[in-house]
Amino acid sequence: MSEQTKVLVIDDDPAICISVKAILEASGYQTFTALSGKEGLDLFRQINPDLVLCDMMMEDIDAGAKVAKVIKEERPELPVFLLSTIGEATARTIGLDELGFNGVFQKPVNFDLLLSVLDKHRKKS
Repeated sequence: MSEQTKVLVIDDDPAICISVKAILEASGYQTFTALSGKEGLDLFRQINPDLVLCDMMMEDIDAGAKVAKVIKEERPELPVFLLSTIGEATARTIGLDELGFNGVFQKPVNFDLLLSVLDKHRKKS
C-alpha cells in the first residue's frame, strides 16, 4: 500500500483548520494543522509534507508570505497554496508566484476545487 499524501494546513482560524482537515482526511490525505506561521514552519520541518496550504494574514499581515518564502527556500519544488479571503482579482495582481505560492484558494474554501487540485499532486501508488 502506498504512503498517504501529507498536507500541511497553516491557518490561525481553528475552524478553517478543522474543516479542511476533516474534508482532506475523508478523501484519503494525511493532514496536519498549525495555528501560526512559526508552528507551521516547525511542523513543516518535522513531517516533510507533500503540499502546504497557508493563510496569508495570521500573526502578521504577511505572515503567510514569509512562511511560503522559507518553505520555497528549503524545498523549491513543494507546492504551496494560499488560503485567503482576498478577492480573485487581487490575487492576480499581487504576484502570488513571487510570494512563493503556486495558487490561491478563496475562503470559504470550495472543497470540490481544492480536492481537484490536490488530486493532481497526490502521491502515485
